[in-house]
Amino acid sequence: MNPNDTTSPTLGRRTVLRLLGGAAVSATALGGAADAARAQSGTDLDSWFAQTSNYDGVVDETGSSTVTVTVGAQANGGAFGFGPAAVRVDPGTTVVWEWSGEGGSHNVAAEDGSFESDLVGDSGHTFEHTFDAAGVYKYVCTPHKTLGMKGAIVVGDAGGATATEAADSTGEGESEAATESADEGDADLDAWFENTSNFDGVEAQTGLQRVTVDVGAQANGGAFGFGPAAIRVSKGTTVAWTWTGEGGSHNVAAEDGSFESDLVGDSGHAFEHTFEEAGTYTYACTPHKTLGMKGAVVVTDDEGGSNAQVAEPFGDPGTERLGGIALAGTFGAMLASPALFGAFMWLKGEGGESAGETYPKGKSE
Repeated sequence: MNPNDTTSPTLGRRTVLRLLGGAAVSATALGGAADAARAQSGTDLDSWFAQTSNYDGVVDETGSSTVTVTVGAQANGGAFGFGPAAVRVDPGTTVVWEWSGEGGSHNVAAEDGSFESDLVGDSGHTFEHTFDAAGVYKYVCTPHKTLGMKGAIVVGDAGGATATEAADSTGEGESEAATESADEGDADLDAWFENTSNFDGVEAQTGLQRVTVDVGAQANGGAFGFGPAAIRVSKGTTVAWTWTGEGGSHNVAAEDGSFESDLVGDSGHAFEHTFEEAGTYTYACTPHKTLGMKGAVVVTDDEGGSNAQVAEPFGDPGTERLGGIALAGTFGAMLASPALFGAFMWLKGEGGESAGETYPKGKSE
């Protein structure tokens, strides 16, 4: 077996950590009041989406009576996005949000309180709202807001020139993203991904110490994709590929031979590689390459972020997606809640030298 191949633990630590992250967001929910007041004012969407990786302008859906937005689209380090992030519609249009079933439980909550769905994780679940009045309506997924899971509905002529307009909803935004990816890398990614159905440009993941890519994502006629297909990371970033357990056995094999995993089909299996040099690294699943199961990592010259160090006390790589802000909020919530603090100490005890000890510890004799 490749020394970098590992199998992720299946115990519920990661689930508890996500709940703690959600609690941190809830603890700071009062801070959204100011944003709510700005929801109808046409404020700068570029600022609103500053940390949202899949925002590349407002997609024009005017002329449609019903518009669908995916909840749990691939963005922000996982299935933590609305797709598309921002759309422009006519007054009277009904927007239907449809859950992908990925990324855990999500909701759709307007910053001004005008609409809010239940917190749901089921694939195919829908929620809808009809926008009768012109304005800019910003919304979030409450548990994943700090990760950048934000959206906006621009109704009528509101919003002005605050965001770059996508020409239409049929793919110009995707074309621009693909052009950007080709310009940034050392290889022609458009040609590399010619038969890869889930490639729609390079997803920004710069500034992170660790990034996760799914192996066996739904693409190319089955579970024959890497998700996301292409990512942009900083020099020094570790990319961790995690197997979904679907689509049979897969591997991760660099075209230049710089890294290669074992051929595995087990759910939760993981393989990682740290990219120390800037450049474009293309890779594939050897058995399914002809189906279009291909990926790429575009490495920039800037150094990676420090979220790995922030997450280190938990001993769980999955927490690194939360980033420093969410974790800081989690610690703050712990101080205010004995239950959260107890959960944190349980996590510490399970994975470290303190396993089996109880808290608070008694005084030593």
